[in-house]
Amino acid sequence: MNLNLTKPICFFDLETTGVNISKDRIVEISILKVYPDGKEESNTWLVNPEMPIPPEVTAIHGVSDEDVADKPTFKELAKEIHNIIKDSDLGGFNSNRFDIPLLAEEMLRAEMDFDMKSRVAIDVQTIYHKMEQRTLSAAYQFYCNKNLDGAHSAEADTNATYEVLKAQVAKYDELENDAKFLAEFSSRKKFADFAGFIAFNKEEEECFTFGKHKGKRVQDVLNDEPGYFGWLLNADFPLYTKKVLTAIKLRAFNNKLD
Repeated sequence: MNLNLTKPICFFDLETTGVNISKDRIVEISILKVYPDGKEESNTWLVNPEMPIPPEVTAIHGVSDEDVADKPTFKELAKEIHNIIKDSDLGGFNSNRFDIPLLAEEMLRAEMDFDMKSRVAIDVQTIYHKMEQRTLSAAYQFYCNKNLDGAHSAEADTNATYEVLKAQVAKYDELENDAKFLAEFSSRKKFADFAGFIAFNKEEEECFTFGKHKGKRVQDVLNDEPGYFGWLLNADFPLYTKKVLTAIKLRAFNNKLD
């Protein structure tokens, strides 16, 4: 069966130097772009992360320092990748919590703007966990009755993720074949930033999810404690989180002028 799409969707997977969104870098990225008419385009790049890849991480995904020594940096690839995904929704496995936040960081470091305002994100892992509670390899076996050869390579994981989603939509009557529905179904708590430091409350107001101001409205904290904004910008938070904070600060400032 084919997914019922109103715009292209890019399934993607990242292999990285680690799991710290603020500090780690991409070493491999694979993108499978699926169009509403069913046409597919696939691209995979090895990426020089400009930092050492820890041996214990290489042992997982198989990408070593030698493999990426002569490969382009993400900044050199950023425009090409942006052009592929700019008109598309996004899909991945654990992508809402890891791949999209880290991709956003790399894009912002490369001085390419990145946001999710005009697209939705489908996290196949969340759908899977809500339905079956397993890993990608097990999901591939369960839904597609295939063994995932080459697990932890970006291309194999990307293609498997796409196949699993199609099988999920075919298997569960309660899943609508609609990108917006699948994005909402695969989302968790609604966050203003990708990393989950700022969440929306029931009134759709941004609130901190951490530290001494956990649960408080961001705008109230920034008004009552102006120095906290400067501390956040200088602290080790993801660039996208800082971008969201700056937008909230500017919005409050502009509201005062109106």
